[in-house]
Amino acid sequence: MPFKTIAICVLPDHLHAIWELPPDDADYSLRWSAIKSGFSRHLPVSSNRSTSKQGKREKGIWQRRFWEHQIRDAEDLKRHVDYIHYNAVKHGLVAKVADWPHSSFHRYVRQGMLAPDWGGIDPGSAKKFGE
Repeated sequence: MPFKTIAICVLPDHLHAIWELPPDDADYSLRWSAIKSGFSRHLPVSSNRSTSKQGKREKGIWQRRFWEHQIRDAEDLKRHVDYIHYNAVKHGLVAKVADWPHSSFHRYVRQGMLAPDWGGIDPGSAKKFGE
């Protein structure tokens, strides 16, 4: 059964996502595995992979682990969505959230949920967003 992506931001070396899984499914590991393997199949094999990565048939772009957090309430969801959307600014990739194309931020703007200039004014605001 498909899941709904609430928020996502894809960065050069990691990504953040909030999913809404079907009520009878909480298998995060299986879903991350499917995403990682599907994405990785389309990449060339790097010649500088470690022996361990070669033995596990890993391409070397993904961490072997992930962190999961169950959203507790509406405020927790808002903080995590904000954190995800602000992540490219936090990592110094862009000055404004709107400048990063690989984010659900643009969907939130199209749907009228966020202003186009959200998150690009106060560089200290990342401290308010919670992981």
